[in-house]
Amino acid sequence: MCGIVGVISQTPVNQLIYDALLLLQHRGQDAAGIVTMQGTKCYMHKARGMVRDVFRTRNMRALPGNVGLGQVRYPTAGNAYSEEEAQPFYVNAPFGIVLVHNGNLTNAHALKKELFDIDRRHINTESDTEVLINVLAHELERSARDLPLTPEKIFDAVASVHKRIKGSYAVIALIAGHGLLAFRDPFGIRPLVFGEAELPEGKEVMVASESVTLEGTSHHIVRDVAPGEAIFIDMAGNVHARQCAEKPTLQPCMFEYVYLARPDSVMDGISVYQARLNMGETLAQRVISTMPPSEIDVVIPIPESSRPSAMQLAQKLGKPYREGFVKNRYVGRTFIMPGQAKRKKSVRQKLNAIASEFKGRNVLLVDDSIVRGTTSKEIVQMAREAGARKVYMASAAPPVRFPNVYGIDMPTKEELIAHGRSIEEVREFIGADALIYQDVEAMKRVVAALNPQLDGFEASCFDGRYITGDVSVEDFETMREQRQSQGNDEEDGPGRSRLALQNAAEQS
Repeated sequence: MCGIVGVISQTPVNQLIYDALLLLQHRGQDAAGIVTMQGTKCYMHKARGMVRDVFRTRNMRALPGNVGLGQVRYPTAGNAYSEEEAQPFYVNAPFGIVLVHNGNLTNAHALKKELFDIDRRHINTESDTEVLINVLAHELERSARDLPLTPEKIFDAVASVHKRIKGSYAVIALIAGHGLLAFRDPFGIRPLVFGEAELPEGKEVMVASESVTLEGTSHHIVRDVAPGEAIFIDMAGNVHARQCAEKPTLQPCMFEYVYLARPDSVMDGISVYQARLNMGETLAQRVISTMPPSEIDVVIPIPESSRPSAMQLAQKLGKPYREGFVKNRYVGRTFIMPGQAKRKKSVRQKLNAIASEFKGRNVLLVDDSIVRGTTSKEIVQMAREAGARKVYMASAAPPVRFPNVYGIDMPTKEELIAHGRSIEEVREFIGADALIYQDVEAMKRVVAALNPQLDGFEASCFDGRYITGDVSVEDFETMREQRQSQGNDEEDGPGRSRLALQNAAEQS
């Protein structure tokens, strides 16, 4: 999961992209990058860390131009500790292309070999984004060879890209001197939306991962980019669009609504907040069918994504809703932090119990999901230490039993607490007095009800169905190897370099 944004304007965009990345910071805290373009010259700065730490005044001054894009990253492919794999990525031919990508290519390794053996293109990192930009560059070169680069030629190239790459991808790319290209995979797994703003200097167009980015920067939302669709914004701000996939279907990632997206975002016509309220209603039904509500004194959410579901559940049960945990907002989210050792260490750093809400009570804790179980186990223990008489746990999502290969940092199956275990065995592991999970089909039904035009959901981590149809045992082996290699990497190696296209001396 990453957050991406691209802008074409008639005024400098460096500050605007910075502000947009702050609004997308929840989608990735490992690295950040911005590239701008002035004429046909690109200026880039990217490094590991949060947006506010990566960009200083001197960096912002070195990013001139009215066109640009940016990304916040947490790694789902490649090396978590490599700044060289931070985005954006750049290739100089054809035209000069800079690209950011949210998602994960499931056939990246096969494509890497194909690019080297057939297309004569060299890939220097383990990042699937470098593979993607080289596939796009090759197809643009083929489509527009000896011809002017028109929107139709660009769309032809995207159609060829769709035929070659598999997996999930929302992409924004700058083509030097021509404009901004954005496209989405044929299943619409990863989100992408665009909007406009009318400025005194002329029209400004922004493309981003979430609608909150557009609203927070005073842009009017036009619509979501459709699955398989490509849009091209020329330098004057004119938007061209074409469907480039043969059989597109709208099956967005369910985990966006469960956890990843901000609650104030709207994705593919579905309010994330309303989706979480609906999940709370169906979870309440599960609780009632599992245990007498009279045994529950209070409902307490585990901050922050679970709050809407917990509020709705409490209302349905007729029980008080209380904030029993205070979150330290200045500690990285557990789910995003690479490395299990850090994950264990950070739970008590970021949450503290309010003892008065627990003492002598039977509490129902509500979390958005239970992935590894290590966090849930420690939170249950914290509730007991705060004086709870009994601690029940409810998950607004179903059991996470399968790895995700579409761009979420979901562990290998051996790390998933629900894989190969019964609900009773999970309950024993986390130490709760009762454990209630969301029902998979009920969750799909109540979220889909918010947009009848959906064809389904990418919910592989819950149901084991990989909608692209190309996921193999080898893919899971590759994921396991990547996670093991990341665990062995030095987080701050002495040879690490900070990359930039321009003004390297100013950024050191």
